Amino acid sequence: MAVFGLLATALGVVGLVAPDTLLTVMGFAPVPDARRVEGDHTLVFLTASSMAAVNMGVYYVLAALADWKAFFRWTVPFRLLTCAVFLLAVVSGRAPAGFLGVGLWEGLGAVVTGAALRYERRDAAA
Repeated sequence: MAVFGLLATALGVVGLVAPDTLLTVMGFAPVPDARRVEGDHTLVFLTASSMAAVNMGVYYVLAALADWKAFFRWTVPFRLLTCAVFLLAVVSGRAPAGFLGVGLWEGLGAVVTGAALRYERRDAAA
């Protein structure tokens, strides 16, 4: 949880400070400011998403520090849902193939979190 939180916070900061870098990492080709058309709100959306990632990252770190198991359990189905939505975005052509990594990261994080919770519960019962 803490690692995911730190990564989310770091990527959120990258999006706030260097949005073109984040777009490139996610597989999108950044458009130079001089070529942006009026009404292109990509950077506004990226700013909002990046700030949400910073906040979410901090929530994850704080939950990890508090060892808040209920929060960990809540993240599993929602991260699986995020994985499915992002994978469908790539499959449907709504997002580039590079975005596949974002969906897989969410899915892997959900599976690892769920497995760790199950292992801890089983270990505590023994």
